Amino acid sequence: MELGHIEKVRYGYYQWVDPDDFSEVGTVSRLFPDAILCMDTALRYYGYSDRTPSQWHLAVSKDSGKSRFKISYPCAKPYFLELTVLELGLTKGNLDGHEIRIYDKDRVICDCLRYRNKMDKEIFNKAIQHYINDPGKSISKLLEYAEPLRVRKIAKELIGVWL
Repeated sequence: MELGHIEKVRYGYYQWVDPDDFSEVGTVSRLFPDAILCMDTALRYYGYSDRTPSQWHLAVSKDSGKSRFKISYPCAKPYFLELTVLELGLTKGNLDGHEIRIYDKDRVICDCLRYRNKMDKEIFNKAIQHYINDPGKSISKLLEYAEPLRVRKIAKELIGVWL
């Protein structure tokens, strides 16, 4: 019976590999305890996208060291944000048995609006449609987040059309 083994993730960081846990979530949360799951990763978590992201989308402080994200495994895409908006819409969730820090649905949609020109159009459109049809959405929260994230106008134009 194999109990697991230790593997090197990066310089100075080793982890115990449990053969029964195939998820990268634990590694991501230990390597980046200050990070918040966002964008494509959060869209997948909420069921707003059916695509599994090729990398972990993580929101971190703009003052975070950039070099810690330059690792081959796990593949991470950091979004460096101002402290004033970093924890806006922060909530906790559970992914593969691991507690995670993640943005709520309304904040994720604001981020999609903010980065819409850098996103895959199909993922963006599906995310907006899923959000509009979600009975758990909160338009008041969306608009509250949209102001400091500077997407209020586009939120009213894009989301307002559907309501």
